[in-house]
Amino acid sequence: MQKKKYLPIILSVLLLTVGIVLCVLMYNSWNDEELSVNNPTINKVNVNEETLDLKSIIHEAEKNVIQIEAQNDESTLTGSGFLFNEKGDIITNAHVIRDADTIYVRTANAQIYPAAVVGIGDSLDVAVIRVPQLAGKNYLEVEKDLNAEIGDEIIALGSPHGFQNTVTLGIISGAERNFSVDGFDYSNVYQISAQITHGNSGGPLIHRNTGKVVGINSVGTEDGTIGFSIPTNEVIGDIEKWSNEAQNENLEFTSTTDIIDTNTPEQFMQDAEYLIDYFLESIDIRDYVNAYTLLGSNMQSQTSYQDFREEYIHIVKLEYSDLTSNVTETNTVKTTVEVEIESKLENKEKTEKKKHTFEFITDYENDQLKIVEIMDNTDQ
Repeated sequence: MQKKKYLPIILSVLLLTVGIVLCVLMYNSWNDEELSVNNPTINKVNVNEETLDLKSIIHEAEKNVIQIEAQNDESTLTGSGFLFNEKGDIITNAHVIRDADTIYVRTANAQIYPAAVVGIGDSLDVAVIRVPQLAGKNYLEVEKDLNAEIGDEIIALGSPHGFQNTVTLGIISGAERNFSVDGFDYSNVYQISAQITHGNSGGPLIHRNTGKVVGINSVGTEDGTIGFSIPTNEVIGDIEKWSNEAQNENLEFTSTTDIIDTNTPEQFMQDAEYLIDYFLESIDIRDYVNAYTLLGSNMQSQTSYQDFREEYIHIVKLEYSDLTSNVTETNTVKTTVEVEIESKLENKEKTEKKKHTFEFITDYENDQLKIVEIMDNTDQ
């Protein structure tokens, strides 16, 4: 009778123990087994790389876009070009420089340098010029293999009518266009919706997705609605051959001093305003290194780069109106500009906007234009 009383308890304990053992065994089995999903509708999700920021592409490209001025006894032809290697070589169009007696360039930071022809096409509207002072600088990466396709977004840069670093956006609207203009043969060129006008010739055509140069802007229709660009992969062989064969001692350069001495007061003010515009743009995009290089040696000796950066790092955004300039009695340029600065408040997430009146003094230093003084004349 006593045995029957404990029998259900013994059986319950036994069943519980067996259950626990089975659960442990099943868990271990599931944990070791690789889960396989055979559903064909489930695919791996590929995350595309983040598209390059348009503003950053343009700013970086502008540093390497060059305004070219080709002079002879009768006239001056203005065109564009872009730095493409560490030797200081610049790609442009042959029609920009073929009739020039002297060639000089204005860089994005308003510096002036003499240039010499490295190589030039006869029927091919491509040329290479060299500026030794630009050797070792950053340069634009040229696409040597990619064929841009119809519909691809592009950015065209140049200096139309002398306005440095003008940007137009568009798409590849046609391909493999063939025609001849002024003795030059254009084969397999891109047709683009971005405008190409006088001064744009020789500027880079940049692929929106890669940030690389895919073409050399060359010609446009009279109404400016259609442009044509020579694919870089079609001509890079000739370009690199000219560059590799050229030796500086065999090239003829113009004196930079002679160029500066012929500048008019109007050109002096225009260059000064461009330099200041470039300085403010660099601050706005937080390129403090580039902005610091635009300062004269005296300003740099008084302010280290670290202190300079700290002075502007709080700026979130800035907007400014037209610049007003005049040449002073000491032959410098004084430029006044109204700037609205949005700044981050210290130890706070909020920002505040304030209008400032800045006065910039620019002057030549070692034959190059520099910002020699900046004054904030804002009423406190």
